[in-house]
Amino acid sequence: MSSFLLVVPPLTGHITPLVAVADELRARGHRVAWSGEPSLIRALAGPEAEVHPALGPPLGADRGLGLRGYAAAQFLWEDFLVPLAEATHESVADAAKRVDADLLICDMQALAGPLAAARLGIPWVTSASTSGSLRDPFAATPRVRRWLDDLFAGLIARRCPRPATLTPAALERSPFLVLAFTTEALAGPAQVSGPPTAWVGPALRRPAAGPDDQFPWAWLDPAAALVVVTLGTVNGPVGGSFLRTCVDAVGQLRGAQAAVADPSGALTAVPDNVLVRPRLPMIRLLSHAAAVVCHGGHNTVCEALAHDVPLVVAPIRDDQPIVAQQVADAGAGIRLHFGRATADLVAGALIDVLGRARYRQAAEAGGASRRAAGGAGAAADHVERVVRETGRRG
Repeated sequence: MSSFLLVVPPLTGHITPLVAVADELRARGHRVAWSGEPSLIRALAGPEAEVHPALGPPLGADRGLGLRGYAAAQFLWEDFLVPLAEATHESVADAAKRVDADLLICDMQALAGPLAAARLGIPWVTSASTSGSLRDPFAATPRVRRWLDDLFAGLIARRCPRPATLTPAALERSPFLVLAFTTEALAGPAQVSGPPTAWVGPALRRPAAGPDDQFPWAWLDPAAALVVVTLGTVNGPVGGSFLRTCVDAVGQLRGAQAAVADPSGALTAVPDNVLVRPRLPMIRLLSHAAAVVCHGGHNTVCEALAHDVPLVVAPIRDDQPIVAQQVADAGAGIRLHFGRATADLVAGALIDVLGRARYRQAAEAGGASRRAAGGAGAAADHVERVVRETGRRG
């Protein structure tokens, strides 16, 4: 059997898609190890996960959250992701040698993975945890594209002794394979000139009820339309006002109730038809949901559509505007402006997605395409094929 090393940044949304893939590979008898921040990986993948620490410089949770556009991209790459690669590439290479890795599966923002793989002569595949990475977001801004290419070229020159095997383009998207945790129905076709892409859809881990599941399921009213509201795990400091707006919006709706994820504790008094929790059991809850209000995080969108649930999307930053527009273009939801959304606008959008059959029908079509894509099983098939085709153990 084969040995796989999964390389991830310390970001929940970038680890989550690979957890179900890791489960599937282990079930097939392969060795699966992780390289990244141990406590976060084990919280998501389980306490028994084999984790080799790769720790970057500390970064305050609220740093960069107020930035938009080019300033946000500059902060993301210059202040976070490139320094993370600089700090962790040796640890990733050491982990690859310790587990005798046949293949590295590298999140698109874990640049230390391709650096280490190229140095060691090991193939790697890219885990595209968002469809925003499947096309060049800076194609229309050549100066920004050159800036990022120069940034990547400098990183390669400093940290890869075999630079001929690695290019800025390959640092972003592996020439061997890109695992796209979405479908062409939402993201559109892959670039003709780009690397091979496997459209596997969302890789959802099977939810398990247990003693840690403290959600009050009896609170759900089967006669009410359930709205799930979440802004992900890192947007709490900028999301409090929007969460309050959503609570006020649901308060205007008859026959509706809302479950709201509020990890930063921004909400206090709420009406009786609103339940506020620090975190929500999303996969199980979506089976009861009639609509989702979110920021356009790729995992949240794919999870909602995989359950045939339409969305109201208010993107904040990074790839979220791209994902939000994909939802709107697919007819599976409504896009709002995050900073300008009022309770009346959110309520109006919810009335539309709850009351107009075309949104539910588009979400169901998106869900069907995702279920047909194969998820974690298809992803495991593809990475096993790369191992076979590159001459490593299979």
